Amino acid sequence: MSNDSTKDVHPLKQLISYVRPFRNHVRLATLFSILNKLFDLAPPILIGVAVDIVVKGEESLLAGLGVADPFHQLLLLAGITVVVWVFESVFQYLFEVYWRDLAQFTQDSLRKDAYRNIQEQELAFFEERSTGDLITILNDDINQLERFLDHGANDLIQVVVTVTVIGSIFMFSAPEIGWMALFPMPYIIWGSVWFQKKLAPRYKLVRERAGETSSQLVNNLGGIATIKGFGTEEYENERIGDLSKKYKEANQSVIRLSAAFVPLIRMLIMAGFIGILIFAGFKTLDGEMEVGLYSVLIFVTQRLLWPLTRLGETFDLYQRAMASTNRVMSLLKTKEKLPSGSRALAPQNVEGNYTFENVQFHYRTGGPVLKNLNMKIKSGQTVGIVGATGAGKSSLIKLLMRFYDVTSGRILLDGVDLREYDIRHLVQSSGLVSQDVFLFYGTVAENIRYGTFDATDDEVKQAAKLAEAHDFIESLPDGYNTMVGERGQKLSGGQRQRISIARAILKNPPILILDEATSAVDNETEAAIQRSLNHITKNRTTIIIAHRLSTIRHADTIFVLDSGEVTESGRHEELIEQDGIYKQLWKVQMGESVFI
Repeated sequence: MSNDSTKDVHPLKQLISYVRPFRNHVRLATLFSILNKLFDLAPPILIGVAVDIVVKGEESLLAGLGVADPFHQLLLLAGITVVVWVFESVFQYLFEVYWRDLAQFTQDSLRKDAYRNIQEQELAFFEERSTGDLITILNDDINQLERFLDHGANDLIQVVVTVTVIGSIFMFSAPEIGWMALFPMPYIIWGSVWFQKKLAPRYKLVRERAGETSSQLVNNLGGIATIKGFGTEEYENERIGDLSKKYKEANQSVIRLSAAFVPLIRMLIMAGFIGILIFAGFKTLDGEMEVGLYSVLIFVTQRLLWPLTRLGETFDLYQRAMASTNRVMSLLKTKEKLPSGSRALAPQNVEGNYTFENVQFHYRTGGPVLKNLNMKIKSGQTVGIVGATGAGKSSLIKLLMRFYDVTSGRILLDGVDLREYDIRHLVQSSGLVSQDVFLFYGTVAENIRYGTFDATDDEVKQAAKLAEAHDFIESLPDGYNTMVGERGQKLSGGQRQRISIARAILKNPPILILDEATSAVDNETEAAIQRSLNHITKNRTTIIIAHRLSTIRHADTIFVLDSGEVTESGRHEELIEQDGIYKQLWKVQMGESVFI
């Protein structure tokens, strides 16, 4: 079940906790941001010193440091200015490199950790989650964090430094009027907190809308043939249009609120600026304040304005990042994994004896799928499992592969409960050929070699020959190097099926499981697959879920499932003699063709 512990933890704390391995990098990036801002705030002071030199000459501040000649004072000031600008530039380069590197480290680590965690979840997790939403988290949400670390973190640090330094200048140089510049600060802070609270749920809705839109786009692109086949392009255009409109409206709601932030800050800063302009001006005219100091106060007040007006954009990045952080961290903390056993299982030591003892199974929703299932599959046997749609055949395969665990009872492999084996070892001992063949974008050879990556070209070709696939592969434009397209769309269903069988043969597992591998192929392809099965089922336990009974006619044992229970079992000839479900299924198929 999903872990909800992240709900009570502020997303910023979660993000800080996650980047803890990069803390030295964070410290250096923060230091460079602070130093850059300190040198960035020096020019207004230098301008004040220059004004002081021009107005007071030999009585200026620098004259008090031992440089009496105004000409030499200006040369010294110019030298200091060069040093200040060089250091500002150097530290800007360093903080940009370090923050961007941190963004890349974090993004890379988050994406890999999130994807690794997703792959470890049980199959039920994927059946209940939208693929498009998961892709949005892995891409868009993690990219939001990258954008925040690229710019937003540095901006927040520099705003704090700016307020601290300028506040200190005011309070130490002109405390009687310095409070005017700092007066708006509490209101700005309060306003920022208020805006954050208002923006947070809106950004959460934006991310949800983005996930919904992405999910539908993924579904539509995957089902483009169905859309074209039913002529529903306009319907899908409207559906995507509606989702896109909701996403746009959620974003507009955020934009209208966040856009008001900067103008309000400007008005607050304006109040402080006018106060300094008037009252400090009066004091300067009355001779109570130096002209140079007045210049400094005016300039630093202006320097305070720009970072704070950018605070709206920074908070926008921050809130987007926090909404994304919640989604990413929630995914990282999801724990819907089947517990792996610790018992090792080497494929060469597997005999392939299965025993089902009072097995019951149901999914998270719905009633029981398998009920009081008891049966034995002997080592080296070819076993057929048949039954009407919904009888529980595919669920049985998912339990054998340990995609799910039984609700009660147990399944033994060579006398040991499947739950005691290391899941990785268990998977290595089985080869699954599903009716829903998935080929990856790549070449034919790469798809056959998938899972047995160290196989030689000769071994790949030998597996293809056993799967009756070699001849058609050789006839392809580039043979084994032919690109199969997305999900193998350049190949026919039968061709994809035979490549899938070749992939299982190359793995050479002691247990072979075929889930309706001939349900969607033509007669010629079925005959080819049947010939290949005669070769590859020797000396291994083979379990065949069959829609076409001709596929398992020569099986050692056939089990008939009905409503999740074994109602008949035996060889083909024995079941034909019984007046049961198998005989009725056989009559139906014999009435159409021997290859049904």
